[in-house]
Amino acid sequence: MSQKNSFLYSALTIKCPRCREGNMFPEGTFYSTKFADMHKYCPCCGQAFEPETGYYYGAMYVSFAFNVSIFLVSLFILHQFVEEVTMAMMIGVVAITVVGFLPVIFRISRVLWINIFVRYEGPCSLIPKKSIK
Repeated sequence: MSQKNSFLYSALTIKCPRCREGNMFPEGTFYSTKFADMHKYCPCCGQAFEPETGYYYGAMYVSFAFNVSIFLVSLFILHQFVEEVTMAMMIGVVAITVVGFLPVIFRISRVLWINIFVRYEGPCSLIPKKSIK
């Protein structure tokens, strides 16, 4: 199995889980006001990126796990460098970190969620293109 066929490659490059070639999000929208815009279908294989209404509600749980991790890491780091960690300090650090990483967390949560349900089928040139409804 090559690197391009791996789940990790798909998640980190935010590619289609079915062909792992098409981008899930339009180019140039990562740190812009359109970071949440997503292609309806894979430009390569035609896989629907929102198979049903409300499909990504489950991705909120993935996002929640990332945010809890950010909180715990921030608490640990502050505890190492500051004598007394205050609530205002924690809120400030966590808020700045979460807002700074919002596009990353949003996209990774969605790509991890869809990868749970859509399996890799092979390179785009070798699998049948799904018809767009």
